[in-house]
Amino acid sequence: MSLSVVLMKYTVISTFAGCGGSSLGYKWAGFKELLAIDFDKNAVETFKLNFDVPIWQKDIKEIMANEILEFCNIEKGELDVLDGSPPCQGFSTAGKRQVNDNRNDLFKEFVRLINGLQPKVFVMENVSGMIKGKMKGMFIEIMKTLKGLNYQVKCKLMNAKYYNVPQSRERVIFIGVRNDLNIEPSYPEPNNKLITIKDLLPIKITNDDIKVTNSINWNAKPYCYFKSVNLKPEHNLGEYYKGKYFSYGIISNNKPCPTIQKSMANPKPKQFMILDNKIHNIPENLIKLCGSYLLSFKYKLFKEPLKNYCNLIERIGNSVPPKFMQAIAENIKINVLNKYYFEQNTTQ
Repeated sequence: MSLSVVLMKYTVISTFAGCGGSSLGYKWAGFKELLAIDFDKNAVETFKLNFDVPIWQKDIKEIMANEILEFCNIEKGELDVLDGSPPCQGFSTAGKRQVNDNRNDLFKEFVRLINGLQPKVFVMENVSGMIKGKMKGMFIEIMKTLKGLNYQVKCKLMNAKYYNVPQSRERVIFIGVRNDLNIEPSYPEPNNKLITIKDLLPIKITNDDIKVTNSINWNAKPYCYFKSVNLKPEHNLGEYYKGKYFSYGIISNNKPCPTIQKSMANPKPKQFMILDNKIHNIPENLIKLCGSYLLSFKYKLFKEPLKNYCNLIERIGNSVPPKFMQAIAENIKINVLNKYYFEQNTTQ
């Protein structure tokens, strides 16, 4: 492999970028991000706090491929990677799983941009719920659509906990490699040595953490039930209350964190932990680390500590863990792009 190829900065554009989980992963993998796009104002504001990358707050339905090519000063087919995580609420097992949810069709906008930009590689991430139960029909349609493009396409169910993320988070990852590259899509090998909550402790409990904990009404259901049933880590209240409150529980220090969900961002968090023999909401710093973000990660702040706390959960719960995307991006870099550019250099 020539040194010039190894030192190349491959390019990426992120759609549905959120607060920048994927962007951070590509950055750590050595990519140069040309543009990020997201519709959510709060997510865009958070992105700007952490990246020196242009970001558009726009509806992807209103964005044309030629507009992106002109802004990034690139030609069709020149982009290395197009990344996207179309909103997944319609597929999610944590939601109502409605087949006719309009958000399920946003992947078609991503497909439209693939056609218009013709990147060498595309990566599309979505929730595991899209391959389960009544959603399988939609999954088959999506795979058929992607395979109808000028790409070799593969799909794999992956768990972020096997890729240096202290969080169990299953995601479906689609990877497409343009046919003229003559390289099959591939995936990084899993790391079976998991990072647990215990590996991240001790986490300092800040004054804001205490304020958030104190702001919770511990005398209201279901919080008052924790002590009444002496709830143990890894168990949930549904075991004691005939299926009610099954999503409320205490995390285990000996395992990765359960999936951080956007739906946890409300005044009554559902996952708690035991520190110093006391029940706490999960500290902000621990949420960042479980999402595989740096402690320096910034997010939009409000006046109320509880609102800040919920905002952090929403941002991280709605994003791709950076370390997870770093593993995927590094594999693409080594096994697809390096090979392609090396062959191009040797045949010239």
